[in-house]
Amino acid sequence: MKQLQDYMLLFRMQPSNQERTQEQLFKMQQQWGTFISGIASQAKLVSTSRLGLQGTTINPSMEIKKGIPVPNNQTLTGNMVVKSSSLTEASEIAKECPVLLMGGSVEVRNIIPMQS
Repeated sequence: MKQLQDYMLLFRMQPSNQERTQEQLFKMQQQWGTFISGIASQAKLVSTSRLGLQGTTINPSMEIKKGIPVPNNQTLTGNMVVKSSSLTEASEIAKECPVLLMGGSVEVRNIIPMQS
């Protein structure tokens, strides 16, 4: 059996101030719960987190700019680290992500551990 590696799924969406109904929120929560628990039940979930839409960016001149970058009308909204045998398998996991149903995208990247 091939050794599992860590891959990060980066979730991107268009920022929106649109209010969602309770029904829409409930459905989204169910979709995310099903997605996350499915990965966890296979012992492939390492971590997951959502990112807020408030933040700052610090450039090389040490200037702090309020707000978050929104290139191509999408911004990073969350991430998940999964264990997988390959980039292909991690990409197949990502194809089930609810962010895709909401018009967002998923970027899948291998993780290179930092050496001390």
